[in-house]
Amino acid sequence: MPITGPDSGCWHAGERDQTSNLPIVLVSAAALVDVDGRVLLAQRPEGKHMAGMWEFPGGKVDNGETPEAALIRELKEELAIDVRHSCLAPIAFASHAYDDFHLLMPLYACRIWHGEPTAQEGQALQWVRPVRMLDVKMPPADIPLVAVLRDLI
Repeated sequence: MPITGPDSGCWHAGERDQTSNLPIVLVSAAALVDVDGRVLLAQRPEGKHMAGMWEFPGGKVDNGETPEAALIRELKEELAIDVRHSCLAPIAFASHAYDDFHLLMPLYACRIWHGEPTAQEGQALQWVRPVRMLDVKMPPADIPLVAVLRDLI
């Protein structure tokens, strides 16, 4: 039976639903999983917001684009790999307020692609086991997704 009321652990006195005037940015990301169960992370290059942090590959969804189409496009542009829509499995999403925008990011697992992931935009790449992901510095929005990956892979 569920615990309800003020002592349930997720209910805090005085907490209200929060609205924000921050713009919402929709970004799609992929957990590319290799045959050894490692996940590919890309390092944000110098000059970009959160430079040096390691993140899941992906990028912004353009107007009129689905999250899956954006991810397929971004993976081709950033990593020179071909991914099919049928190989993307939605597994989680992040919703995180940064100082100047609110990020909404669906995360897809992908185990099949064509080509060898190769950095096309000057970013460093590394394959990391999900249990070791918190050893690298990641953007705040990505961190809660690590637990999902650990449970899944």
